[in-house]
Amino acid sequence: MAGGITDTGELYSPYVGLVYMFNLIVGTGALTMPKAFATAGWLVSLVLLMFLGFMSYMTTTFVVEAMAAANAQLRWKRMEKRKEDDEDEDSSSGVSDSDVLLQDGYERAETRPILSVQRRGSANIFEITERVEMGQMASMFFNKVGVNLFYFCIIIYLYGDLAIYAAAVPVSLMQVTCSVTGNHSCSVGDGTKYNDTDKCWGPIRRIDAYRLYLAAFTLLLGPFTFFNVQKTKYLQIMTSLMRWIAFILMIILALIRIGRGQAEGHPSMAQLSGIRNLFGVCVYSFMCQHSLPSLITPISKKKHVNKLVLLDYILILAFYSLLSFTAIYCFRNDTLMDMYTLNFTNCEIISVAFIRYFLGLFPVFTISTNFPIIAVTLRNNWKTLFHREGGTYPWVVDRIVFPAITLIPPVLVAFCTHDLESLVGITGAYAGNGIQYLIPAFLAYCSRKDTQLVFGSGTVNKHLSPFRHSFWIVFVLIWGFSCFVFVTANIVLSESKL
Repeated sequence: MAGGITDTGELYSPYVGLVYMFNLIVGTGALTMPKAFATAGWLVSLVLLMFLGFMSYMTTTFVVEAMAAANAQLRWKRMEKRKEDDEDEDSSSGVSDSDVLLQDGYERAETRPILSVQRRGSANIFEITERVEMGQMASMFFNKVGVNLFYFCIIIYLYGDLAIYAAAVPVSLMQVTCSVTGNHSCSVGDGTKYNDTDKCWGPIRRIDAYRLYLAAFTLLLGPFTFFNVQKTKYLQIMTSLMRWIAFILMIILALIRIGRGQAEGHPSMAQLSGIRNLFGVCVYSFMCQHSLPSLITPISKKKHVNKLVLLDYILILAFYSLLSFTAIYCFRNDTLMDMYTLNFTNCEIISVAFIRYFLGLFPVFTISTNFPIIAVTLRNNWKTLFHREGGTYPWVVDRIVFPAITLIPPVLVAFCTHDLESLVGITGAYAGNGIQYLIPAFLAYCSRKDTQLVFGSGTVNKHLSPFRHSFWIVFVLIWGFSCFVFVTANIVLSESKL
């Protein structure tokens, strides 16, 4: 795209977009949800899950609305620039001082509504045809302080996400393959504790195996950072099918055990002490706002995009609920593992080895398909952060430097340590909260304000959120700031007890 900061890429159908969004949202958070359900109680968990799903859907529509407003702003600026160029060609006389003062298109927007744009078809000016990353939207709609806070938040979250992903895949592979060589080949998830210096294969230690897997992971998935997310299209479709198979398989296996009278779970209705952990899991389990520009923009038909997103959320909510309820009634609370798939790697649960290892390695598939999307999103935000109006990047900077600064730091963190508990806490409770709630709400508020200034109060954004009343924006902001206070208070109280 001429003059664009990031490429829109190859278009795909709304159903492919639904697959992409399902793949992105249903990640590691879904696999830790059964344990969170068990610790918080089934009633509290169900209510909180439905509420947070609703909140995430609302802020997703806010981001889509802001994307449409940003496209309209960019389209209007080009039309104004073209208009100025035509006037310069028609006039051979000098330019007045007042014209010089109004050269900047955005400053002109603050002085008058552009009625000519509305007459030429305001319905089409809000069409989402250019990929406008959240960083670029922040630069368009926020002041300087807001832009800096946005980038601080998004970079912490995305780097944390990539570091967690880069460590989790090698750890899962190490646990499965190293266990096969010992006496635990029939029970990968038996809870046995190992040290990094323990032997894995012959002279190879477990930490050596972990780093070998990390190197292989980087070599296989790292190159996707240098291309567009569409390069993984067929991989996404294939792994989406595997996700459905894995989730349905776990639900069916749990239901079979319950039907045979082998259920051991007796979940409580409510345990307030587990809410903090459940909140963090739910934030991860519904996170997609930061990658919406990469997913929504290439969709060929966006007329019913909000309904498409709603369908995705309903499907995901149904899966989360069914998966968690079957888990907490099938297994005792103290036997549910942080990664739920590991509960099915025991011979007493499943006698078929292929199914045991398919479910045991399922997190590897999940994380591997999310990694390129998150990496491309971070890369595009870096490009937007350093972009200057009218400027272009040299090929080396565009194709080598930006992907490198995206990929290298999280891989180095994963190489140094695979104990990322503190990083998960920071990214989920703080940066994740900001990205999922606060930033979309501010984007919706500021984009609506700017749209009225530029196009007049009568212009309607065709992708306006169903939650168009200002009450919803205020509600989301109050909720987001309350979550900050709640999480911080819980951390302080937990530390004081220690």
